[in-house]
Amino acid sequence: MKVKFSMVAIALCSIATWAQKPVFTQAKIESARVYFNGAELTHKTKVKLPKGTSEVIVSNVADYLNAETVQIGSTTGVTVMSIQFNNRYVEEYDSVVDSPLLKPVRDSITLLQKELKKIDNELTVEKKTIAILDANTNVGGQNGSSALEVTKMVDYYKTKRLQMTNEVDRLTDKQTSLTDKLTALKNKLDFNKDKSEKSSKGKLILQVMNEVEGEVPLQIKYYTNQANWKPFYDLRVEKINSPIKVVYKAEVTQQSGIDWKGVNLSLTSGVANQSNRIPTWSTWFLSYGYNDSSYLKEVSVSNKGSKKLGYSTASYDKAESSSLMYEESTMANYTQVNESQLNVSFDISIPYTVLSNGKQHSVTLNDFNIPAEYKYFAAPKLDSNAYLVATIRDYGNYNLLPGTANVIFDGVYVGKTVLDPANTEEEMKLNMGKDPKVVVTRTVVKDKSGTKILSSKKTQNFVYDIAIRNNKAESIAIQVEDQYPISSNTDIEVELTDTASGNVNPDKGIIKWDLKVKGNEGKTLRFGYQVKYDKNQSINL
Repeated sequence: MKVKFSMVAIALCSIATWAQKPVFTQAKIESARVYFNGAELTHKTKVKLPKGTSEVIVSNVADYLNAETVQIGSTTGVTVMSIQFNNRYVEEYDSVVDSPLLKPVRDSITLLQKELKKIDNELTVEKKTIAILDANTNVGGQNGSSALEVTKMVDYYKTKRLQMTNEVDRLTDKQTSLTDKLTALKNKLDFNKDKSEKSSKGKLILQVMNEVEGEVPLQIKYYTNQANWKPFYDLRVEKINSPIKVVYKAEVTQQSGIDWKGVNLSLTSGVANQSNRIPTWSTWFLSYGYNDSSYLKEVSVSNKGSKKLGYSTASYDKAESSSLMYEESTMANYTQVNESQLNVSFDISIPYTVLSNGKQHSVTLNDFNIPAEYKYFAAPKLDSNAYLVATIRDYGNYNLLPGTANVIFDGVYVGKTVLDPANTEEEMKLNMGKDPKVVVTRTVVKDKSGTKILSSKKTQNFVYDIAIRNNKAESIAIQVEDQYPISSNTDIEVELTDTASGNVNPDKGIIKWDLKVKGNEGKTLRFGYQVKYDKNQSINL
């Protein structure tokens, strides 16, 4: 009998253990490592567990995560036997803190709503009865009434009217009290649904074995693809020949379902490896291939409504510049840059908040100065503006990633350009926008230009003066280019008559001049060519 009793006791104990109610806990996000294609999130929480096996429901995790990447860490003596992820409504798991406490709240709300409905009905009846009573206060009609009948009617009306009015007041007070209680309960139920913080639907259901009863810390890590980041920059140039001040930034976006409030943020270039497989080697073959950064090949400054002329233009938008006049950044003191052969990581020691709203959040990573050489570029036949181009050498030393950049020159927002550190050139050229203080004009020299007809040939002369005026205080270097036609017909002759000592490229029909122009001075270049062709023909010039 003793043996049988022991076996029954053990069975009942086992059933009781597995029939225990789930233990609920809310995880707090502590850090986020964001990749170009997702993020690894780390949470921490504490939960009080009995000795033995327990089911733990961890709320406030991402709505969408890769369940295979979930890792749970804890102290010695705690074993996590299974992990399940759920982002659907399940009543027994639908608790952000403590389901056994939340269910009575819902039940109380239901009871209060039923009680308030009854009170509403009673108040309606009482008020309508009073209205009927007030409408029938005449006694005796046309025949009149005796004093006794009037006395009885007055006593009845007085008693009944007072009784009903008191009942209406009592029901109204009770209605107000119950409404206040209902509001308090609803607030308690929705305590985590603050407008400034998004509440997630994601839950982890853990089966945990604990050797000793007590409070247990849990660390939770997993990967979600509902986040990304991309680099962008502010490029500031105070004056010609000064270094470029680079403010390295990131645009971080996430829709994980939980707000990242005060998290330790790390940004890593490249994509995350979600596989749990041990890496294996494969043969490394070299070949010519497609450069994936081709979308960044053009380094240009954008300008609405401008023509694309090799170097596109940029406008001085003062309204937009006001939003870009940031305080001097000191993020270099708070960002640790870790560089590997393939990736660059930025670990930021200042806590950041990134809401789960799909909007871009600006994060400052670093700031530094890059030495640059500056030269103006002008092609007056195509565009009357002079553009400042910065040349950067050894750009591989700055952990730059492909991205767009805001250009601020002499305190004014100029436009946007593109950084492409993946290009194959030894130098990186950045268009810093047009400078209105450098004026370039191209005019026809009329007394030297014109058309002549001799015998069977027509001769046309074209002569231009290209004037460069530097209205800045300091000297500048400028490259000026112009063009002359190249004949594709042996019957058409083209001859350069004046090059002003320019560098001629006969294959492309381009002439280049590299000039130094002092501050508040100007230079003029004379450039001309002659075209001879059959007088009975016409050509486009």
